[in-house]
Amino acid sequence: MSQLHGTVGPGFDGVRAAFEAGQRDDPGLGQLCVYLHGEPVVDLWTGATETETATETATETDADTDAVSVLMSCSKGITATCAHLLAQRGELDLDAPVARYWPEFGAAGKARITVADLLSHRAGLPGFTRESGIGGAEMLDWSACTEALAAMAPLWQPGTAMMYHSVTFGWLVGEVIRRVSGRSVGTFLADEIAGPLGLDLWIGLPAEQEHRVVPQFGQAAPTGPERLRAGLSMLGVDLTTPLAQVLLYGAETVDSVRDVLNSPAGHAVEVPAANGIGNARSLARLYAATIGEVDGIRLLDADTVARARASQTVQLPAPAALAAIPDPHPLHFGLGYELSRSGNPQFGPGSFGHSGAGGRLGFAHPESGLAVGYVCTNLTWDHTAGPDPRWLPWTEALHEAVAATH
Repeated sequence: MSQLHGTVGPGFDGVRAAFEAGQRDDPGLGQLCVYLHGEPVVDLWTGATETETATETATETDADTDAVSVLMSCSKGITATCAHLLAQRGELDLDAPVARYWPEFGAAGKARITVADLLSHRAGLPGFTRESGIGGAEMLDWSACTEALAAMAPLWQPGTAMMYHSVTFGWLVGEVIRRVSGRSVGTFLADEIAGPLGLDLWIGLPAEQEHRVVPQFGQAAPTGPERLRAGLSMLGVDLTTPLAQVLLYGAETVDSVRDVLNSPAGHAVEVPAANGIGNARSLARLYAATIGEVDGIRLLDADTVARARASQTVQLPAPAALAAIPDPHPLHFGLGYELSRSGNPQFGPGSFGHSGAGGRLGFAHPESGLAVGYVCTNLTWDHTAGPDPRWLPWTEALHEAVAATH
């Protein structure tokens, strides 16, 4: 780890020490920003140099406060915030069928799927079929992805089970946002959230900002299709079901998807489930504005927040075709936001936000007035094994610091 930079407010020195301890053995970029009651109280970052990592993907510029990175699934929380703004304004009914706004989506047995089903991963469209031909390169084509999803039949009865829609979430919710607002997710984000709040945050990165992006590295090798096939077979999963086939096809294409998300072409397009680009400051500032005023701007009112963080999935099983797969840290969703759970406690019950592959994290906790953004480029977090060890020291220190303020 290179030198720690940044500042903390009175009473948050323990957070500084804890963040430094958590990043000590990490050769990548690390950023932590915390707002309390609409004011920044923690703004810290570390960065690697080429001599500190064998990956040669990090450079001296990593330590620059100007650095931004791909946020992976933290992007889902950003996209959800756009949808909730439209709902709050009365332009989008979350209980309405998706087909009200996107008529083509009603094909193939999807006429009754609601916007809330999309937001809470209940729609039965967790990945692309092999027949769709959608892989990494095709994800650069918005129309190809949304048309494939509009034509697809759900893989379980919508609303009866939950399975993470890891990439399809963005096109599903994003196309609804586009149909309702007349703007893409990235344009809506820029106009309604990032611009007013002064955020370094994009879905669809402008070319003039590409030089600021610090590449991600170090992700553990994914489970390849043959290993996945063997593991599912050992668990007794029927590999011939359409859902198992979608899962296996996803394993075949995951490398190409990762390459796209780490490329300038993949930064420039809009993949609202995964390719948001920004920094910890912007994540924390966005979430602070969902629960209170930040420089006179509040995004979501209290009623919208209450609805957004109400559990939508805790009572739902996994799809029957995959019920044999163990899940020691099950996901827990509100309407588009990840809620506190064993694998991602955030700030405890009441928190809402979203984690991102490898260890990124953004969330708010209305009861304490806390909002947090954490960004890393060394993708070490194994989401199946519990919380990222890098989160734990500063999360504990935050609890102590916030308790001392009350």
